[in-house]
Amino acid sequence: MDMATNDTNHRNQSILFAGATGVLGRHIARALTEAGHKVTGLGRGPAAGIRADLMDRDGLLRAVDGHRFDTVIHAATALRKAPMRHRDMHATNALRTEGTAHLVEAAQAVGARRFVTESMVFGYGYGDHGDQPVTEDAPFGPHGTSPELEGHLAGMRTKEQLTFGTPGLEGIALRFGLFYGPGGTDALLPLLRKRQLPLPDDHGRVLPWVELTDAARAVVAAVERGRPGEAYNVADRTPLGFRAHVLCVAEQFGVPKPMTVPLWLMKPMSYAHTMMSATLRVSTAKAERELGWTPVYPSTRDGLAAMSGTAQ
Repeated sequence: MDMATNDTNHRNQSILFAGATGVLGRHIARALTEAGHKVTGLGRGPAAGIRADLMDRDGLLRAVDGHRFDTVIHAATALRKAPMRHRDMHATNALRTEGTAHLVEAAQAVGARRFVTESMVFGYGYGDHGDQPVTEDAPFGPHGTSPELEGHLAGMRTKEQLTFGTPGLEGIALRFGLFYGPGGTDALLPLLRKRQLPLPDDHGRVLPWVELTDAARAVVAAVERGRPGEAYNVADRTPLGFRAHVLCVAEQFGVPKPMTVPLWLMKPMSYAHTMMSATLRVSTAKAERELGWTPVYPSTRDGLAAMSGTAQ
């Protein structure tokens, strides 16, 4: 009997959701609602149920005053499109540090028990991680090898430290692979059509990917079944190089393949260059075991086929 009570413990939650209007956020909000949770968006836009800016601590605490929620989700970023230069990440880094600190205070103010945060696999460090899949036990947020990389890593490190280190909050972090899918991949298509997305060869480099609706289902699983104080890698089963991924997109949607350029030519696109120089595989065994989550789309090809309506 106790097992059953425990199982329903995190059903029908009232959820305050920062980042509900983003590309990933819209998928998460839909998945949570379909699972029977009541979602209130928190953000600056008119669509938000509670309007506030995460960077404005006092305004945020005023906005949530008098509200009660069971769970708070932090998936807010400042990215409107894929980051190309290091500076494109600066506002998101601030949201990961000060923004998280403010949202944690708001979570305490509304009486929330759970705090689920969107983290990412690059928190293990940019660079070459070799052939072995990285597990959640690996150091997260190692010191960056340059001031710019340290800025990105410090943001990811701080976001998780605040998630796990706040008394009274059951913090859970989901370390996502690179997103693609409905609402995300669409942005690549015009660039490919106009041949404005030259890419270097992968030369054996691979990165973890995850389809957006799969990512959203992992958030629902974390809200309902995540273990407090734990991080989970969330990615599909088929790591792919950046170029290999985009070649799949071109093939699936019938647009021109990207031109091939030497990697050094990407240097002005400093953040993209850093990502495309990296090799990383992650293990998702823990998410599968503890959250009961498995990707519906085990590879980019599967997810894109579903998106373009040509799934077999």
